[in-house]
Amino acid sequence: MGATNESGLVELRSVRKSFGDNVVLNDIDLSIGHGEAIVVAGPSGSGKSTMLRCINGLETIDGGEIHFAGAPLPRGGKELQRARSRIGMVFQQFNLFPHMTVLQNITLGPVRIKDVPQDQAKKRGLELLERVGIPEKADQVPADLSGGQQQRVAIARALAMDPELMLFDEPTSALDPEMIREVLDVMRQLARDGMTMVVVTHEMGFAREVCDRIVFIDEGVIVEQGPPAEFFANAQSERAREFVDKIIHH
Repeated sequence: MGATNESGLVELRSVRKSFGDNVVLNDIDLSIGHGEAIVVAGPSGSGKSTMLRCINGLETIDGGEIHFAGAPLPRGGKELQRARSRIGMVFQQFNLFPHMTVLQNITLGPVRIKDVPQDQAKKRGLELLERVGIPEKADQVPADLSGGQQQRVAIARALAMDPELMLFDEPTSALDPEMIREVLDVMRQLARDGMTMVVVTHEMGFAREVCDRIVFIDEGVIVEQGPPAEFFANAQSERAREFVDKIIHH
């Protein structure tokens, strides 16, 4: 990555996105710095997941610009595929291939997309399973794993591509409470290791402890953003105060 004028790894400038008459993102401006961990919070339907999908090129934007690593995010074709191979994404549903073993799920991308030799991909895959705490599951299929274990495999699979950016779209919302912690622990460690992360989550304890900045979105607009301690203690807007109040008295 050569020198660049961009201040952040990701820059959203006046980004707009609609589905029919429904404006989901309305002039979003956001800069995400290298090594920064950001939590995107807000009520359901506020545009959080759509924003992640636009950053990853899964949704095309209607207006504005998204820059990634100093260049405009391509709109399609091979260039977009190349950019997307540098961005890891973990979804609410684990999206693992059910007929493949855990290790095959993890090695598929590097081998197919990045031409990594099979034995090298395998070695790296086993290291990543160690990192997410389930090395003994390498030869099992997803159906043999708990939800928390499947989500940790999904994180390992995304990391296998050596991404510069990790996006998490409500990664714990499909999990039982006791499984949430094991996934958040993996994400905590990633943040400590300096991975650039954007996390859509309702887990505000995680946000308070791990993230550098909370970005609060409501009705497709960034209402406010700031360090977690400041956001929880002294939210500026009424919408954010209501949101914090609900969480504290949940």
